[in-house]
Amino acid sequence: MNILIVGNKGMLARDLEPRLANSGNSVTGIDIDELDITKAGDVNLCINSICPDLVVNCAAYTAVDRAESDSELAFLVNKNGPEHLAIECSSRDIPMIHISTDYVFDGNSNEPYREDDQVNPLGVYGISKWEGEEAVRNSLEKHIIIRTAWLYGANGSNFVKTMIRLAKEREEIKVVCDQRGCPTWTGNLSDAIVSMIDTIKKGQMDQAWGTYHYCGDGATTWYDFTRTIIEKTMAKENFKIEKITPIPTSDYPTPAKRPMSSAMDCAKLEENFGIKTVSWELGLDEMLNELYKDK
Repeated sequence: MNILIVGNKGMLARDLEPRLANSGNSVTGIDIDELDITKAGDVNLCINSICPDLVVNCAAYTAVDRAESDSELAFLVNKNGPEHLAIECSSRDIPMIHISTDYVFDGNSNEPYREDDQVNPLGVYGISKWEGEEAVRNSLEKHIIIRTAWLYGANGSNFVKTMIRLAKEREEIKVVCDQRGCPTWTGNLSDAIVSMIDTIKKGQMDQAWGTYHYCGDGATTWYDFTRTIIEKTMAKENFKIEKITPIPTSDYPTPAKRPMSSAMDCAKLEENFGIKTVSWELGLDEMLNELYKDK
């Protein structure tokens, strides 16, 4: 397939692009310097020029706290951008995969969220991503929306790399201990997307279009995630860290409110595509192996 990845300089796309190419696809990657998805005319020209068989939208405004004071841009990128892509795809019968987030939920559930559970985003970022989902659903029949969570990878800035850096700089790190979620390695999510695209290529979709969850298997807290990160990298780094201190969310106020428990149920993905999620601990091992492969 001729696949267009929008937002190809982001953390997920940098793992996804080579995997798609290695699977025999022709891949074109573009980012904000080549395409502004907030401008409908630019999107039209881009799709006309590349003529893709499938579009993967990895572009997003992901600065959760900044979005509270920069809401106009957040909605332009997270709602209008996907809508422009979906409209152009619909007019040409091109399938599209769109990446979304666990932040569409409020985190008040005691059970992992399923795809059809009630959404209730808590801040501008979550609301803009939910409206982006709805724009895709309403504009394009052949779509897949993938909600993921707590993404990290060897490329780009993310929580894992930040904790490693802080452990080298500080004797103590204070980390929130009462928010629970499912850490997800971008490599595992990329493998799942490649597998979904293989199913699309084979024309075996039937009624499989729609919304799916993919995240690391198992839930943890930011505090326990941090402890695991440090333990697994202790032998590879000259750490200064002596203490990791758990703190409640109330001790770490942020402009945007986070969901307290955003674990997601990924059973639908296995039912329709045969894709099993990977434990977040194993995903972390694989990411760290990649991060330290040349050291």
